[in-house]
Amino acid sequence: MNYTHLGRTGLKVSKLCLGTMNFGSSTSESDSFTIMDRALDLGINFFDTANGYGGSGGTEKIIGRWLAQGNGRRDKIVLATKVFVRMGDGPNDRGLSAYHIRKACEDSLRRLQTDHIDLYQMHHIDRSTPWEEIWQAMQQLVREGKVTYIGSSNFAGWHIAQAQNSALNRHIMGLVSEQSVYSLRARMIELEVIPACREYGLGLIPWSPLAGGLLAGGLQNAKEGRRAERKDSAKRHQAQLESYELICKNLGEEPANVALAWLLHNPVVTAPIIGPRLLEQLESSIQALEINLSDDTIEQLNKIWPGPGGEAPEAYSW
Repeated sequence: MNYTHLGRTGLKVSKLCLGTMNFGSSTSESDSFTIMDRALDLGINFFDTANGYGGSGGTEKIIGRWLAQGNGRRDKIVLATKVFVRMGDGPNDRGLSAYHIRKACEDSLRRLQTDHIDLYQMHHIDRSTPWEEIWQAMQQLVREGKVTYIGSSNFAGWHIAQAQNSALNRHIMGLVSEQSVYSLRARMIELEVIPACREYGLGLIPWSPLAGGLLAGGLQNAKEGRRAERKDSAKRHQAQLESYELICKNLGEEPANVALAWLLHNPVVTAPIIGPRLLEQLESSIQALEINLSDDTIEQLNKIWPGPGGEAPEAYSW
């Protein structure tokens, strides 16, 4: 396994992050345990979840029961979870108010059966809560030892700038990572989010790196009749997929692993999130770390799946 620093921190995490969103829904608890055990065996030490996954914290509870088995599991992983989504019927059961951050953190700690969260991520921007309140609440969690690092998810570049400028005024570290949708198919964050991450020293953690399975053999999956929406997506992008999968075939690599390797080629990317439903998917993903894409291959991939034209404002102005 290869390791890298999480953004500008001294913390080292595996270059693949184990996503757990399928645990408890598409993947049984027993299979989830098997996947987490194997991830550790493979050297993956970065586990990501969220309080909203699995409904009513279901995924966090599964991870908590896995951690409770002991054998040093908790000390072997960097555990990340999130706060923002609605977790109850009350008016304060969502968002980033100090009230909700405190309660949500306590609830996550209880479900995860641990006394601290290594990376606590804001799952979305909360436009109705001032940064002074958010940082005050987060600082308190850090002081109490319940949280070590703070990250964001689904932020715009401007939100990252706001957060970091507010943190600077408080003389604190602020954000260390941003988790955002990013893949060959979805490249909009290249305009402003990636430049902001680079400028402020945030590690980028891409979610949906395979574009919902489109980049993981989309043509074959469509032929096999897997999920109607994926068949429709594959049909819309058939010409691109044919060119893409031909490149992968010529490289002798699985399409999913080429998509991950393309992300890892970007120095701002810390670790793409892989969300295996099955053990075989986890095993296969490791191969992406061994793929070194040539400049020529990168150029070919960029032609098939073009981005927004570079960084703002040059992408749309002189």
